[in-house]
Amino acid sequence: MNTIRILLADDHRVVRRGLCLLLESQPGFHVVAEASDGRQAVAMAAEHTPDIAVLDVAMPMLNGIEAARQISTRQPQTGIVFLSMHSDEGYVLKALKSGAKGYLLKDSAEYDLINAIRAVHDGKAFFSPAINKMLADEYMRQLREQEVEDSYDLLTTRERETLQLFAEAKTPKEVAAMLNLSLYTVETHRSNIFQKLNLHSTAELILYAVRKGVIT
Repeated sequence: MNTIRILLADDHRVVRRGLCLLLESQPGFHVVAEASDGRQAVAMAAEHTPDIAVLDVAMPMLNGIEAARQISTRQPQTGIVFLSMHSDEGYVLKALKSGAKGYLLKDSAEYDLINAIRAVHDGKAFFSPAINKMLADEYMRQLREQEVEDSYDLLTTRERETLQLFAEAKTPKEVAAMLNLSLYTVETHRSNIFQKLNLHSTAELILYAVRKGVIT
């Protein structure tokens, strides 16, 4: 069995140690280097040329997305697997554009990381179940086709205004009056927002607005 050589990058030492123990317990896995920030990850990748780099998205000095871009450019043979707390589509699309073939949520690392590393090492893609579901959704296809990294960018200026007002619990009549639009036009904007963002209720719309920082 060929040994899979792994670079592990995470700014939390306790997390890094736990992941290292998990990986080293697997036959054929060897952690050749550890990094605590993005710049160190890039340097370690250049020095050790690992088969797989497991990167956190949020790291000091240089974020994981940019570190992945640099590693993929300089060592294209190194497979990239992201381990992140972020399930937002913007992070996932940026990770894929950076060259990653795997994206896992940290709460599934214990169960999925081993399989992800093996899959990416074999030239396949691997994602957490929640990420897989999101990638299969229609609105993610729209994002990829229109080359945007955030579903919010799919909305027109007027739709963004409408989104915020509905998220602030305004009624359709109130929105129509505030934007000087007909009630029919407001309802059309709301329908377009729900379709573009893959939302199904006002509660989901409000949660989306909070997550994107449209409202607090």
